[in-house]
Amino acid sequence: MPARRLKADAFHPCPVRDVLDRIGDRWSLLVLMELRDGAMRFTALKRAIGDISQRMLAQTLRRLEQDGFVSRTVEPTIPPRVDYALTPLGRSLLGPLVSLVEWADENHAAVWAARRAYVPPQPQTAL
Repeated sequence: MPARRLKADAFHPCPVRDVLDRIGDRWSLLVLMELRDGAMRFTALKRAIGDISQRMLAQTLRRLEQDGFVSRTVEPTIPPRVDYALTPLGRSLLGPLVSLVEWADENHAAVWAARRAYVPPQPQTAL
């Protein structure tokens, strides 16, 4: 039976899983880290991240905005200028995120070595 999805406005009983599921996806952490130095336009974010599609970036920004990590400001120019920036909640997440990124940089080689050295357990044969 597949897991049931909660509605977007439903309260999740596990705050750790709820928040980590969102920021631990493939792109959210990268977007949050790119915004750490200040507001950016969509195209600048896309260029900075590199291999993210426009659709995925838009979806990621929408979810981060929904969760209160990112704000979206539209300037009434022609064409409209849209800036994305971290909210105070998003800024409060930077400390732990920077620590995680630093840890990953320091330990990446050790993780890869462990992956290469790993030998899966062999199934037991019945006698």
